[in-house]
Amino acid sequence: MPGAGRNTRSRTRVGTEYRREPPDSARHDLRKARRVSIMKIGIIGAGNIGGNLTRRLTALGHDVSVANSRGPHTLIALAEETGATPVPVEEAARGAEIVVVTVPLKAVPDLPSGVLDGAADGVAVIDTGNYYPRQRDGRIAAIEDEGLTESRWTERHLGHPVIKAFNGTYAQDILDRPRPSGDSGRMALPVAGDDAAAKAKVRSLIDELGFDTVDAGGIDESWRQQPGTPVYGLREGAEAVSKALTEASPERQADFRG
Repeated sequence: MPGAGRNTRSRTRVGTEYRREPPDSARHDLRKARRVSIMKIGIIGAGNIGGNLTRRLTALGHDVSVANSRGPHTLIALAEETGATPVPVEEAARGAEIVVVTVPLKAVPDLPSGVLDGAADGVAVIDTGNYYPRQRDGRIAAIEDEGLTESRWTERHLGHPVIKAFNGTYAQDILDRPRPSGDSGRMALPVAGDDAAAKAKVRSLIDELGFDTVDAGGIDESWRQQPGTPVYGLREGAEAVSKALTEASPERQADFRG
């Protein structure tokens, strides 16, 4: 699988927690060669998007902790493949500069209280979620009756501002479609959020992953990239993504109403 090489660094298990041993010389050399800032990143959710982000971000040398609802013991294979550290959900954000929340929307209220406690100052929280009332989530009144965007609803449950990104990205594209900056075939991803500093941090990370970004406005404008909009699933560059965002309608399509 592209972007999913083996990592054989030693790891010490303490109870259900896996603690990272000091980086080996190869990873040290990778960091030195890249001459970029290495970040601590927490990923909550290890499905298709969360798993592939874990693969890419560890390959880039970042210090990744990953959690899911079933517990660290279910993430041993992903940890052995990538070098990520499997942790309980309550510990995923500890010390993290970026936290990715990539769980089904219906599961957001079930995340532990204070799930972001212990994160680094100025942490950027990425929300990859989508509302699928008929297929998965059931009807959420605050979204359909009160008109909250999906990410504003998630933000209120988390108690922290979020940046909406990756929600319309095919998971396999995270592995297969990165391109160097300036490449004519480079995809662009829409990024929405109210916190300018957090948005800049997320856009920089996406650029490092091999994709351009387009500023999609604030969280109250993030309906422009929700399911059923022209940009959702679009595999095009920045110009086409910008055009698709302007063509979006705030009316939710029937397939995405409960």
